[in-house]
Amino acid sequence: MGGMLCKLFRKRQMRVLINGLDATGKTTLMYQLRLGEVVTTKPTTGFNLETVEHNNVELTIWDIGGSNEARLLQRHYYTGTDAIVFVVDSTDRDRIEEVQKELRTIVKKNELRGVIVVIAANKQDIPGVMTPEEVGEKMNVEFIRKSHRCEVFGTSATTGEGLYEMLDWVVEAVSTKQAAKVLGVTDKCITSEKEEKDSKTLYF
Repeated sequence: MGGMLCKLFRKRQMRVLINGLDATGKTTLMYQLRLGEVVTTKPTTGFNLETVEHNNVELTIWDIGGSNEARLLQRHYYTGTDAIVFVVDSTDRDRIEEVQKELRTIVKKNELRGVIVVIAANKQDIPGVMTPEEVGEKMNVEFIRKSHRCEVFGTSATTGEGLYEMLDWVVEAVSTKQAAKVLGVTDKCITSEKEEKDSKTLYF
């Protein structure tokens, strides 16, 4: 019992993978979370690694390059991942089908079975972009929800819009999953009870 309580109340740690195609704003998004400001970046050829503390949770964030070459190496970063933030360029309608196929391929990986998935419909500060609802529909979110807890957030990596709401949701979702594992119950059970009793905190 003492060991279980120790696991429940110690400072939580989470591993978050930022993924997506190239030029979607992944690195800018990560540094906006880390520093609260826009950082001039160049295309990521390998990965960037930062630690962000949010709501007394330490998040280790891996930003993986989105080029074709970098995507071939992504599987090496999957093990131990708690959540994926999949960043979509909401201005790029031409590649949305490619984006959908990429995310569907990722969520089918054995190493990522059951991980929390967030779709960041990025660049919402630009006029005329696809709305988060439109991005969610084109990304076929309902299909992803058959195997993963998944939500879509409208974000802007340059202004910070939607980023902390997204992070709040990630922390809650992963915390619920971690608590379920420690308590030896299914994540589905805790999630269902939480949805029925919105006012009750079910994670630790």
